[in-house]
Amino acid sequence: MTGPPADDGAADSDAPEATVTLPADVVERYEKFSRFNSPYPAHDHGRAVDLYPGAGVGRSPVAGVVREVRTVGCPDRPYAAAEDHLIVVDLADEWCARAGAPSGTVARVLHVIPEVDPGDRVAVGDALGPTTRSGFFGQWVDDHVHLGFRPPDANPLRASGSLPVAADLHAEPVAWGGTGAVVERGPTHVVLDGPRRSGSGPAFAALASDEGVPLDGGLTHYAGGGTFRGKVGSTVPDGTTLSLFGTEIGSLRAGDADAGAPGVEWAPVDVLANGERVTGLSLFAARGDRFGVKVVCPDREFEIGESVTLDVVASDDPIRLGVG
Repeated sequence: MTGPPADDGAADSDAPEATVTLPADVVERYEKFSRFNSPYPAHDHGRAVDLYPGAGVGRSPVAGVVREVRTVGCPDRPYAAAEDHLIVVDLADEWCARAGAPSGTVARVLHVIPEVDPGDRVAVGDALGPTTRSGFFGQWVDDHVHLGFRPPDANPLRASGSLPVAADLHAEPVAWGGTGAVVERGPTHVVLDGPRRSGSGPAFAALASDEGVPLDGGLTHYAGGGTFRGKVGSTVPDGTTLSLFGTEIGSLRAGDADAGAPGVEWAPVDVLANGERVTGLSLFAARGDRFGVKVVCPDREFEIGESVTLDVVASDDPIRLGVG
């Protein structure tokens, strides 16, 4: 989960609604991506994207000239660095044209220790510096580049009022029965060996709802989640009810960026692992034929190789993690 500094929630009332659409060849440089896997408002409304490089190097998803670098405070977490960093980039007109962004749009990059300076010109794929473990995101979250955009003439240090973000690619929706073996274990999570994809189709894949919609976000430990663009040519109407493992988990909400991948208002449900409640599922689009599901479970221990069956059940007191 990520959260930029000065993120006070609602978008500025006069902010343009042009959507910045990341080209497919930019997103495909990363191992995973997510727009909704965070409790922070910018993510909750599809106005930021997290890009996971997987190699400890924060590579630039944009082209332009560095305007400013700044060290910022972040929540005090025992597993995290005491500070985070913001890199502001004035985007090149050519990059803006490819992404459908107004000329003069500014990019905001977080969670990278800057090895660039104001005035430096950066291209897509250039190393900005090493990624950092930030108190803005949970212990179970992998290092990543947080990316948002501010319209021309807006305060680039603010997150509120950022432009909607979309990705110009599709994620294969992969159905899964909910049972898998533990292949990775961390202090607050485990990763299961399912689901598996066919190996063909789009570069990215994501866990599918029962209706075949690829899911994004923290199910349901963050109040809002989202979806990815599914099969080419397919559309899912706003308000469509989604379910997982036979239980309703929420409905698509209108008004978010990128109508092909709207947000979801999660229903009040709990996630169970082998019959006991866990915090939730951390969902994203990932490359590879076996991308795994990450189970957030700081109060449970599972052994490598242990079989885990997930269920979703209605709840009177669902877990909801905030930004504090």
